[in-house]
Amino acid sequence: MLSVNHLLGIKDLTRPDIELILETAERFKEVLNRPIKKVPSLRDITIANVFFENSTRTRLSFELAEKRLSADVINFAASSSSVKKGETLLDTVNNILAMKVDMIVIRHSSVGAPHFLAKNIKATIVNAGDGTHEHPTQALLDSYSIKEKLGTVENKKIAIIGDISHSRVALSNIFALQKQGAEVMVCGPATLIPKYIKHLGVKVEHNIMNALRWCDVANVLRIQLERQQGKSFPSLREYALYFGINKQRLESLDKKIVIMHPGPINRGIELTSDVADSEHSIILDQVENGVAVRMAVLYLFAEKIKPQ
Repeated sequence: MLSVNHLLGIKDLTRPDIELILETAERFKEVLNRPIKKVPSLRDITIANVFFENSTRTRLSFELAEKRLSADVINFAASSSSVKKGETLLDTVNNILAMKVDMIVIRHSSVGAPHFLAKNIKATIVNAGDGTHEHPTQALLDSYSIKEKLGTVENKKIAIIGDISHSRVALSNIFALQKQGAEVMVCGPATLIPKYIKHLGVKVEHNIMNALRWCDVANVLRIQLERQQGKSFPSLREYALYFGINKQRLESLDKKIVIMHPGPINRGIELTSDVADSEHSIILDQVENGVAVRMAVLYLFAEKIKPQ
């Protein structure tokens, strides 16, 4: 059984928690490859997907995971809700809970929104991304994908490349990978790497080729222009020139590395198409694995709230 009652961030999980989630995801991936992909595990559970930010992969992945587990699903989008009329987050969620909802999957632009809800409501909270803080299920599916490809995460060298400062994926991945015994490096322009990052025990590199030569896996992050205040680099063309990964750079290495990306990809900036669609890439595997991992998360937290 998991050691926590909510999935607010990877920082709160123990290594056994992570291992239990990944082992459970392995069983659910087998289910997803059967002709009948549905199981009745959450037939008595109602889950609300409460998204205050736009999302494609994460929202669809959670919704599909819930339906594969036979849960009842409510989808909430802030853009078409009473939030537009001034309703507070707590009032919104309490109104949803009044409809007898057991679990809230929340994405919010404010750091700490899931933590605030966990302290103020009785339902189980699953963080689907809070501001630039954490995105725990993305880190879990990334770990699962690395383990599936390389056999283990332990002792592997993982480079997280790109916009570290504005990424919730980076922080969750750092916590998840370190708890499983991996070495982690971050690479990008100095303006996109926060000063506190060294205190997390990661290597810092500003030369893309040094990072690629060092790593077994390159997890490449999107440049988040919508979150940046002012310019962090002269132009996207210059970013692509110094930090973009293309086929020529990969072929100059004396080894094969794995390429990952949480999506959406800015093709031609972080990755060229001949890299994103190459044999090095496990980007579509990440998307597929996201459903199994989210099924595992929902199932394990539902086990804690079901009457014994």
